[in-house]
Amino acid sequence: MATQRIKVLVTGSSGQLGLALQAEVKNRNDMDVFFATKKDLDITNLASIIAQLDHYKPEVIINTAAYTAVDQAESNKEKAFLVNEKGVQNIAQACKERGIALIHISTDYVFDGESKVPYKEKDPVNPQTVYGKSKLAGEKAIQKIAPKEYYIIRTSWLYSNNGNNFYNTMLRLGKEGRAISVVNDQWGSPTLAGDLAKALIHIALSGDESKKGVYHYSGGGACTWYAFAKAILEKHFPNNYILKPILTKEYQTAAIRPKYSVLNTNAIKHTFNLKINDWRSMI
Repeated sequence: MATQRIKVLVTGSSGQLGLALQAEVKNRNDMDVFFATKKDLDITNLASIIAQLDHYKPEVIINTAAYTAVDQAESNKEKAFLVNEKGVQNIAQACKERGIALIHISTDYVFDGESKVPYKEKDPVNPQTVYGKSKLAGEKAIQKIAPKEYYIIRTSWLYSNNGNNFYNTMLRLGKEGRAISVVNDQWGSPTLAGDLAKALIHIALSGDESKKGVYHYSGGGACTWYAFAKAILEKHFPNNYILKPILTKEYQTAAIRPKYSVLNTNAIKHTFNLKINDWRSMI
């Protein structure tokens, strides 16, 4: 008996998570996945969303489209909220009207970074940046419009071989042989985009409405940016790099970075029977 294939539409498919999802679904026989770039589907345009949904008729949407320029958002608040709140509101409305399950990607930036223990899903949110506030606004829009149709997956320190991210920056600087200074007083959990992509596909296939809600997914373990950089450089340029630990106050950015944004992933592991790899094993 043939396995029934589900239809999944991925927005923002040219980003690093979208590309990781494309790589992950190759040769699968249990789903048909359609990938839409911003050019194909502009989430800030409701008509654009409706046209794609009515064309592909997906049962699940994985929304990876977002405004993620954390520092630029501080001076471009209108754009950040247009994409991260209004765009998400549009998707939620279209999903609700069509009975489509929505898997939406959010961020550790919804927290203020003042915790000393990993953040759980129900811990108080208190974003300190425009980016974090706009992402939280998107979460709230989904919960208000489509309370039975969503999975919100918060993640942190996402990286891959594609795109502009910390991992690729360290590889480039290491290759150039430059001395590198990296903050050593901000804590988080690096998350490989390919691992998150696997988890999202698993969730998309679960089809259990009782499991819908907010979840945290990140790599296992915790480290500082300096420790993450050291692990990357040690693997790819062993004994041939210059790395200096510095404090946050020595590296000023437009947006405040959380001092601590480690996420507690117990809920997603137990609910969906997922194994989460330690970040060190994935470098």
